[in-house]
Amino acid sequence: MAGHDIVVVGASAGGVSAVRALLHELPKDFPAAIFVVLHISPHSRSALPHIFSRAGVLPARHPADGEPIRPGCVYVAPPDRHMLVFPGHVRLSRGPKENHTRPAIDPLFRSAALAYGPRVIGVVLTGYLDDGTAGLVAIKARGGISVVQDPDDARCGAMPLNALRGDSPDHCVPLADLPELLIRLAAEPAPSEELFPVPDWLAVEVRISAEEGGAADHPNTPDIGRPAPFVCPECSGTLFEVEDGRTLRFRCRVGHAYSHESLAAFQVEGLEAALWMALRALKESASLSRRLAERARAGGYLNAAAAHAAEAETRERQARQVQAALSKGAAQTLPDEAAG
Repeated sequence: MAGHDIVVVGASAGGVSAVRALLHELPKDFPAAIFVVLHISPHSRSALPHIFSRAGVLPARHPADGEPIRPGCVYVAPPDRHMLVFPGHVRLSRGPKENHTRPAIDPLFRSAALAYGPRVIGVVLTGYLDDGTAGLVAIKARGGISVVQDPDDARCGAMPLNALRGDSPDHCVPLADLPELLIRLAAEPAPSEELFPVPDWLAVEVRISAEEGGAADHPNTPDIGRPAPFVCPECSGTLFEVEDGRTLRFRCRVGHAYSHESLAAFQVEGLEAALWMALRALKESASLSRRLAERARAGGYLNAAAAHAAEAETRERQARQVQAALSKGAAQTLPDEAAG
């Protein structure tokens, strides 16, 4: 009977130090393959394999597309690629971003759940927002084990805390206790995969992340979710609501996906961008009105000059209100006059 020989790890802010600490304590004969996703810039080379190899005795590297899976190896997602686990090998994909990032944690977790079911251990470490929660839901649906770093022990506790709220993990431990836990769990036999059939939605979502067609190309797309009254921040397409137990997330027709917290964060970013555009337009309008007032006054059209000057004062007042809202944060409520 196979053990828990696939370990998938997701982290964000503070994740480099956390993964280093984890790998430092794992033995050379660790019987599982480890897959790590950290949110990294898509536009620069990654030194993570070098950093993680030096942290302990297990070799770490960016895998090649199609590379065979071997126990005792640490596979690190490369920049601008989703790293997916398929039976016996690794897949790299430039599939749709999830939570505005690629590589993303949830595609890795879902692919491992689909390919290896009860043999998977999913681990969510430090980070902002709620990445990894949906992936842990998929792992547990297939009989795998979910592990969360104690939020009070994490540099950024939001990701572990949201995983606790959305998934009911099997284990919640401080980082210092995680290596011993993984060593024990990896040695335990996994239950039969036949006890945990593949949900239809799981196969569809892995297919999307693997660039094998967008959500709209699959006949079972309606089963993934229902239309939501929001648009995708990436492509402005319709979003569909997806409910996984206690979690709510969204996916568009071409495959971009968001947790509810990530979508809210990007909506705030969009609001801030709109406010900056409004501020620019108001200042330009005020400047133009001042210029028109000067010309009208020079030509002796005093009533027109006064009207243009009043318009300029109105736009400048609205610009100050928008500026104040930006200074407080884009999510603050605008005064009625500026909002109109």
